[in-house]
Amino acid sequence: MRVFHIAAGKVVETDALPDTPAPATQGFIWIACARPEFEARQAELQTALQGLTGTQLVDLHVLDLLNHQLPSHYDYTSQYDVLVFRRLAARSADAEPLGLNGEQSQTGLKSKRQSGPPVLRRIDTSPVAFAVFDQVLLTVHPTDCSVRDAYALRLLNASSDESRATGVKLPTSPADLMLRVINLMVDGYLELRRDLTRQMDHWQSELLNPSARFNNWNSVLDARLALHHLDEICEDQRSALQDWVDSIETWPEGATPALQRERELLKVRSRDVLEHIERVVHHVRRMEQSAETAVQMHFSAQSNRTNDIMRTLTALTAIFLPLNLITGFFGMNFEFMPMIHTITGFWWTLGCMISLIVVAVLVLWRKRYLAQKF
Repeated sequence: MRVFHIAAGKVVETDALPDTPAPATQGFIWIACARPEFEARQAELQTALQGLTGTQLVDLHVLDLLNHQLPSHYDYTSQYDVLVFRRLAARSADAEPLGLNGEQSQTGLKSKRQSGPPVLRRIDTSPVAFAVFDQVLLTVHPTDCSVRDAYALRLLNASSDESRATGVKLPTSPADLMLRVINLMVDGYLELRRDLTRQMDHWQSELLNPSARFNNWNSVLDARLALHHLDEICEDQRSALQDWVDSIETWPEGATPALQRERELLKVRSRDVLEHIERVVHHVRRMEQSAETAVQMHFSAQSNRTNDIMRTLTALTAIFLPLNLITGFFGMNFEFMPMIHTITGFWWTLGCMISLIVVAVLVLWRKRYLAQKF
């Protein structure tokens, strides 16, 4: 568990949970903990929230924060808001293998290695839960959440004198901090777009190569299923964040210009995060469509190749069919037939057969049946 006190342009990390609320002019508290730690120290956290905010988490919201399979959604009470957001983050190479949903198997064994593009196997979609109070932000992360550590490092660096001199601004409220963390999670997927696009382009080249025999159909199918699942996750993300944006409209107007400006900035940042999610949705759908199009183009190319082969075989049959007729005619068992007992009969027959071949080839060439082959 990591606890940060953000106030007056400074960020202080502490080990102990505060139990008394700080004045509004002295910033706010960010409590970031892993999901197993939240489950183990649930009573301690509820007591700390009672002392800091005067209220505790509702039991149903506690179950939401502990749920590994909950989709992205938004809920609220009169004292706090709850936002569950499924992350799209890259897992570390030494992390426990996870499924696409980000859950480990119940038996504790390593899950079966997924096929498909390697970049899809690196995407972890575990849910991250946010409980937003007036002066407290409680976040519940997966065990190996690199986003929390990355943003915590960014906060600590931003509070230095050098960062303040360059104009780096710290979050002004728990809601602002939540949006920044969500934005970092969404941008984590955007960084993987190049690898995924390169893999899809490679598959398209292999599928459209007439001389190659493509056998990696399981990977293509797994990729399509994974992209479809990512599309559903992004839709849930957009819906949850849109509900959050709509809830901001119901907040009472700020009594001071500073509070009014803070509310407007929250709206702007929320719309910016929505725009980033839209970019992810657009890219995922484009990749899903590319995979589908590549498969269709592959079968279309194979059909055209089959048609070319059949056209060639038909042309060869049309060329040699008259020759079979001639040889069949002279192969009949009659005692008296013209040109059989003559010295020049064979040469006349051979010349006639060659002439028929030439005429048939010229006719097929004129009709473009052999134009692509000869």
